[in-house]
Amino acid sequence: MDAGIPAGIHVEVYADVLCPWCYIGKRRMSAALEGIPAAERPRIVWRSFELAPDAGRTPGPTAAEAMAGWLGEGAPARVALIRSLGAAEGLALNLHLARPVSTFDAHRLHHLAAAHGLADQAMEHLLHAYHTEGLNVADPQVLRRVGAEAGLPGEEVETLLAGDGYGEQVRADRRRAAAHGVTGVPSLVIGGGPPVSAVQDPVELRRLLVRAVSSPGHS
Repeated sequence: MDAGIPAGIHVEVYADVLCPWCYIGKRRMSAALEGIPAAERPRIVWRSFELAPDAGRTPGPTAAEAMAGWLGEGAPARVALIRSLGAAEGLALNLHLARPVSTFDAHRLHHLAAAHGLADQAMEHLLHAYHTEGLNVADPQVLRRVGAEAGLPGEEVETLLAGDGYGEQVRADRRRAAAHGVTGVPSLVIGGGPPVSAVQDPVELRRLLVRAVSSPGHS
């Protein structure tokens, strides 16, 4: 196990707020974990992965419009597929509302949440704000709201947004992703092994998670 991971942590989840597949994968991960007794669940660590590290804080074209630029005539079918898979998980993935921006500050907020044991809650609210509500997750006001919804102390959120707190942790996750060969999200790194997709059937995800706990390196 990598020295950078505390003992007992076997599953790292690399994700970005901009990625609709990450929202789908999060739902499937939750379903997979429901099938594992609490005492047998692996510890989960969320890792930052910026899909658009050079993006600004001002929203531009929507995600659907951006996909049209990448995929051309195939974009509508791709958007429909993502929306359909999201709906199957109870999610409204509004790619016609979501507008890609820098997620650096959102990831910093998520690291603050992790320090309070609220990583899962913060990621849920960030994903909902961006994909369902179409909010600008680079906007400090939106991040203040997300922090409050996740249960974070308001004064700590204000201090974070006024400085560069947890910025190095976001950059370290970027380097860590490269070291593990993570090139897309959502990806799972189990016990320091090669990355695997988190967008799998919950039954298969449960098998992978159980294996993480039962591996020889588990402590």
